[in-house]
Amino acid sequence: MAAFEYTALNHKGRKKKGVLEADNERILRQRLRDQGLVLIDARRGKEQTKSSFFSPSIDVKERALVTRQLATLIDAGMPIEEALSGVAQQTTKQRIRSMLLAIRSKVLEGHPLASALAEYPKAFPILFRASIKAGEESGGLPQVLMQLADYSERVRGNQQKLQMAMLYPAILTIVAISIVVFLLGSVMPDIVSVFERQDAALPQITQVMLAISNWLQSNGKVTFVIFIVLLLLYIVLIQKESIRTLRDHWVLAVPGLRSMIKTVQVTRFISTLSMLTTSGVSLVEAMSIATQVSANRSIQKRLAKAQQSVREGGSLGDALNKTKLLPPMMLQLIISGERSGDLDIMLSKAARQQEDDTNNWISAMVGLFEPIMLLVMGGVVMMIVMAILLPIMNMNQLLG
Repeated sequence: MAAFEYTALNHKGRKKKGVLEADNERILRQRLRDQGLVLIDARRGKEQTKSSFFSPSIDVKERALVTRQLATLIDAGMPIEEALSGVAQQTTKQRIRSMLLAIRSKVLEGHPLASALAEYPKAFPILFRASIKAGEESGGLPQVLMQLADYSERVRGNQQKLQMAMLYPAILTIVAISIVVFLLGSVMPDIVSVFERQDAALPQITQVMLAISNWLQSNGKVTFVIFIVLLLLYIVLIQKESIRTLRDHWVLAVPGLRSMIKTVQVTRFISTLSMLTTSGVSLVEAMSIATQVSANRSIQKRLAKAQQSVREGGSLGDALNKTKLLPPMMLQLIISGERSGDLDIMLSKAARQQEDDTNNWISAMVGLFEPIMLLVMGGVVMMIVMAILLPIMNMNQLLG
């Protein structure tokens, strides 16, 4: 039985879209006719997945909700195909319902759930598929799904914290730049032109600001267009693997960015590794998947070498120590877990500790950015105001 996305007409002649399961289009047409609908167009939901580029995706919040609902139904003893159907009926979004029913169709055909989810790689990344595969093989699928739901909610929570923390500095920066551009481009030329018509000598700071103002008026639009073109060119070039590798290597050489990127990527790696090993995925395979989660190619290469070392029989602690990426406390937890045989527990503790440290570090950096930004923009505005007021004060002195 396949999931069809249909468009039909009701008795009032209005179009209605939806998703319905049927063995073929003839049965779909009959079922819609029983509901008083006339079929106009229909297509199988799984047809969307022929190309992974056009594969539909869902955000972290929706994925966490779907995963938790699925875990609850399966844990209650419901077969996977019925659980998928139940979750599909719960959602109000047609694209998610279509996706779940298409996955259910694959399961009914005899495919494992992890294989069915692979039809939607953007909606269910490799982390999810590998964990679910391990859960199916070990018989602990409900527990694995619950862990995945918790993991997704933690990721979403961290994303929301970062977005909220960056919202105020972003607004402050945009407003401050807008004010400066307005003062330099509109206010200052009008005021200074009065003194120029009087052939009054302008202070040095006024002349500098006036030069900047004239440049903005003459080249501002061209500069903006060039900036947009360069941005689009960067977006195109960054799709190439060589350019992306060069970019990732360069950002790690910048002192201010290096520590931030290493902290974020290590947190993502350890959290993913902890999630996978707890779900029953082998350590070598878990390291391979967690390495792919890293967004920096240079860091990926270091982690790949660590994975190869573990594959050849080396210890995880020694392999990660050679990467020079992990902080000492985290390495000690991992080494202790290996020695005691509680690596899963220690990885979980290390992941939670690193997530907390990362959140605190990000909060501190954002908190520090705000007063620095205020001081910088305040200084710029003060210079513009001085450039405007100094000629006025000089004129008053001359008149006095």
